[in-house]
Amino acid sequence: MYDGKLLLSIARTSLTDYFASCCDGPEAGGGRYGSFVTLRKGGALRGCIGYMSAVDELYPQTYRLAREAAFQDWRFEPVRKEELGSILIEVSVLSPMKEIAGLDDFCPGRDGILMSLGTRRAVFLPEVAKETGWSKSELLSALSRKAGLPADAYKSPDCSFMTFTSEVFNEV
Repeated sequence: MYDGKLLLSIARTSLTDYFASCCDGPEAGGGRYGSFVTLRKGGALRGCIGYMSAVDELYPQTYRLAREAAFQDWRFEPVRKEELGSILIEVSVLSPMKEIAGLDDFCPGRDGILMSLGTRRAVFLPEVAKETGWSKSELLSALSRKAGLPADAYKSPDCSFMTFTSEVFNEV
C-alpha cells in the first residue's frame, strides 16, 4: 500500500533535487498503480503528466512524474527554480481501468474517463469535472477536443471509453 503524505514528499523532493543536480529517487515501494502528478501555481494548472497504468513501483514513478510534469509537459514552459515555492503538488493514484458499455455508465466527478477513437486518445481525471463544473456533455466535448477531434466525436459509435477512480493527495 502507499502513503499519501510520502507521495507528496517524494514529488516535492524530486523537484528540489532537480535544481540541486541530485537524481537519487526511491528505488521501490508503494505498489503498482497508474498515477498522475499535477502542478498548480496560483490555482492555475502548471503541469500534469501521468500513466494510466503502472510502469514502475508508485514511489519511484511519482519521483519521475513530478519532474516530467515540471519540465516535459509540452503545454507549459519548464518550471523555474524561483517558482518552486509557489508550486503546489497534487498526486492522483488511479484504480484499474474498466471498459464501459456506454456513457450511461460514466459518472462525472466520481469517474475519470479515457476516450479512444481510431488513433486518437484523451483522458480526464475525475477531478476535472469537479474543478470545471462542466456538465457531462460539456466534459465529453472538451475530451473530444483534447483528443484533437471535433467536439461531438464522443457520439461516434466507433468511440470506446474506459473509466477509473482516483485517490488524490494535495499539498495544503
